[in-house]
Parts: sequence; structure tokens; C-alpha cells
Amino acid sequence: MSLTSLTAVELGKKIQAREISVKEAVDDALSQIRQKESDLNSFVTVDEEGAYQQAQEIQKKIDSGELTGALAGVPAAVKDNLCTKGLLTTCGSKMLSNYVPCYTAEAVCRLKEAGAVVLGKTNMDEFAMGSTSETSYYGAVKNPWNLAHVPGGSSGGSCAAVASEECAYALGSDTGGSIRQPSAFCGVTGIKPTYGTVSRYGLIAYGSSLDQIGPIAKDVSDCAAVLEAISSHDTKDSTSVMRCDTDFNSALIDDVSGMRIGIPRDYFGNGLDDEVRAAVLNAADVLKDKGAVVEEFDLSLVEYAVPAYYVIACAEASSNLERFDGVKYGWRAEQYEGLHDMYKKSRSEGFGAEVKRRIMLGSFVLSSGYYDAYYLKALRTKALIKQAFDQAFSRYDVILGPAAPTTALEIGKSLSDPIKMYLGDIYTISVNLAGLPGISIPVGIDGKGLPIGMQLIGDCFQEKKIIRAAYAFEQTRSYARCPYA
Repeated sequence: MSLTSLTAVELGKKIQAREISVKEAVDDALSQIRQKESDLNSFVTVDEEGAYQQAQEIQKKIDSGELTGALAGVPAAVKDNLCTKGLLTTCGSKMLSNYVPCYTAEAVCRLKEAGAVVLGKTNMDEFAMGSTSETSYYGAVKNPWNLAHVPGGSSGGSCAAVASEECAYALGSDTGGSIRQPSAFCGVTGIKPTYGTVSRYGLIAYGSSLDQIGPIAKDVSDCAAVLEAISSHDTKDSTSVMRCDTDFNSALIDDVSGMRIGIPRDYFGNGLDDEVRAAVLNAADVLKDKGAVVEEFDLSLVEYAVPAYYVIACAEASSNLERFDGVKYGWRAEQYEGLHDMYKKSRSEGFGAEVKRRIMLGSFVLSSGYYDAYYLKALRTKALIKQAFDQAFSRYDVILGPAAPTTALEIGKSLSDPIKMYLGDIYTISVNLAGLPGISIPVGIDGKGLPIGMQLIGDCFQEKKIIRAAYAFEQTRSYARCPYA
């Protein structure tokens, strides 16, 4: 069995047992990247020299007994909107195509403290704006299950890298489903934690009130281990939360007896693919057979989630991306006349079409005369959505539904229709608006041979409940390896 086919925890155990060295694990991962990258385009930057240097240092710490954790020496990848000191960080954009940070994101620091070997930075939709990983300045990422299809987005590079076994696990970011939807499309597992659980320090912001960093891996156990490693209170992030319940591995229990699971009828209406519906409802029956109490209920305001999300996200994006003006760092136009002309040309040349679209939309909804009509109304809707979830969680431990309305789309099919792309996030964005945790796990394969994903949603700070339910379901199925791996 190839080392790359092992889960992160399995690989870590072999390294701790001295059955293999960290260098051997890195050798296998880099070999896989060399074989697959020309087809997949999962990475923007592969840091071979840095990976071998890290491997040498980590091996010494393992041998001395300093590093004994489950992830020590295991090769990982990081989404390219997380700053890494001395290593190119582009956000998939021409605007940051020359940006090398002078500091490292807190979540990445936590991974390195756990002994992770960072292989490189994964490709993504530009500034995390997209659901297909096609808007990157560095070209579209391909789905390893079928190269003619998208891997989802915006963390498509991270999900494709894990599915194709280029790395044992990866970090992604989730603003409106950007971990969960591509995890579903690529047949891997991804967790979006409760807002504030993982420090956003060093994450280049898209929507600051929505963004959250999370793990992407082959199975629930790996995700729990990675989430436990990166969760921390951070004084550098004012939205970071002090928690004492981040021992997520303790939730890996194959028992859902008495757990109450709600299925929103609103998630199973028009627009949901029949094969996706059948696979998700079958997964619900599996949990029911294992002792869970499964009920249908009405979750109100679902139809308002998409417009509310895009108003808020674009408003925050227009503000966050204001800093990229060609002055201090990033792309600067070569020919311009005066300061304002430099701003305009640098931003026109540096940003892609989708980013410009969202900046303009955000600037519009924040403008005088439209602020009350759009932005404030969206904030009120966000509060109502949170109230609807609060009511649901007064009755249920976990909410179960699809991660996406379809399986992976063909490349080029949705990018030409932005509204269609936006509606693809209908099941995931409410979770970000309410700051809730969610996990996407594979539950089947459709008739085209593409993975189907199920989403489990928990109340704030209740990651252990969704991890427990996901783990219990996972025990009934063997992991379906991507045929391209």
C-alpha cells in the first residue's frame, strides 16, 4: 500500500512507530504531486526545498520525544489565502502574484507546532470568490474524479489535493460553503467550525464576519485531529473565542442512540438532484437504524439566505479589498498618470471579473440611498436566520441535509451564469450567516461516477455532535478512493 493512500492519523502512527521516516512520507507526497499536477492544477506553489528542510527538523524532534502528536511529520497543504512567511501567497489573483508575506497565519503556526510538513499552497477561486475554482489567475482546478468537472470552490485546490492523495490533509477557508461544497464534489470530508473557534489572523479576508478556517481530509478522524490542532484563542484576532472544549477526538464515538436529527423539508424541494436526494435520505435512514431519532421539520427563511449572504459578503469584500491599491504591495500598473490613475489601472489589471463584480455590488449596497434598502435589511435577515436555527436546535441535536444541490458540474457550465453559481451555495451559506459549525461527508456516488456529499449542521460550539454523527455514519461505509489517486 502506498503511503499516500493512508489517512493522516494512520500515517502519523507509522511515523511515531519509526516504521517510516518523515522524509519517506514527504518523498511519496511530492512524487504524487509531480505525477498529478499537470492534470489537476491543485497547487499554486509547491515548496520542495522547504518541505525537506521541515522534514529534517521534525524528524529530530520526533526522535528526541519532543513531538508525539498524531500529525507529527504528516505532509499537508495550505489554501493560498493563508499567509506563510517567506512563501508566495497569492489568493489566486494577479493582484497578489508577487506577494511574499513577512508573517505566518496563526492556524498554520498551530499546524507547524503540531509537526505538520507544509508542502505548498493550494489553488483557489480568486480571493475565495467563487464556487468552482475556475476564477483563479493560475487557471482552473480539475476534479480528480473526472477532469472535465470542477472540484467546487473556493477551496477546490485543497479538496482536489486531498482526494488525489497529493497530501494527507489540507486547510481551507469557508465563507459561504467553501470547505463543505468542494469536499462534497471531491468525495472528501471537510469541517467549517463555529465562527471564532480558529483564529483568522493571517487569513486574507473576503467577508470578515463569515470567514472561518477549517480542515479537509479523507475521513472524520483526520478532520477532528486537525481541528483540535488549529483551534485556539488568539489575542491577535478580536473575533477569536476562548474555548475549553476543543478535544474533538473525544467525539469519535460510534453511537448515535437517542440523538435527535432534523431534516429541513425546505432543503429537499425543487432544484435538488434526484440522486443527491436519494443518497442523503438513505444516509438519514442509516443513522435512524443506528438509534437516532430522525424527523422532518420546516426551517424558515431558506429562500432569503442567498440574497442576504451575497449582500453582506460583497459589502464586506468591497471594504476588505480596498487595501489592494498598488501602493504598499501587490500588483502595480506599469503605465499611469498620477495617483488616482495608478489606483484605477492597478485594480483594473490586478482583479479578475468575478472579484470586480462583487466589489461593485458591495460598493452599491453600501452607498448612500441604498444602505438601508439592502445592507441593513440583509443584516436583519441574518438575525432572523439565526433565530430560526436557534428554534431548530431547541428540538434537535443535529440538522441533516445535502451539501450541494448537484454533484460536480462540468467546467465552464456555471461560470458563464453567475446567478446559477450563487444558487449552488443555497444549503451552505445559512451556516456562515449564523456562525454555526458544519461538516460535509461523502455518502455515495452518482450515475456519472461523481461523489455525493451530505452536510451535518450543529448549534454554536457543538462540533462534537456533528463529528459524532458523521463518525457513526462513516463506520457503515468504506472510504471510496478517487480512481485518479
